Amino acid sequence: MFVKEVVVMNQVGLRARPATFFTQKANEFKCSVWIEKDERRVNAKSLLGVLSLGIVKGMSINVVADGEDEEQAVETLCDLISKDFAE
Repeated sequence: MFVKEVVVMNQVGLRARPATFFTQKANEFKCSVWIEKDERRVNAKSLLGVLSLGIVKGMSINVVADGEDEEQAVETLCDLISKDFAE
């Protein structure tokens, strides 16, 4: 299991379009991926799960992965968030 904390800094947080882009990227990995915020953990591959956390600008979240490509998944997703979803 690999975990990394990241602060969401884009204007709208992890809502609508950024959340869709995030879940699409998470689904590219074989491992299981979750987002943790305030004692809640949701499947990062589920758009509804990600949206249910209500993540806004300035919030700190943990990206957690477990499986064969876990480290790559966490690093890629955290990088995506820290660069405001620009590839």
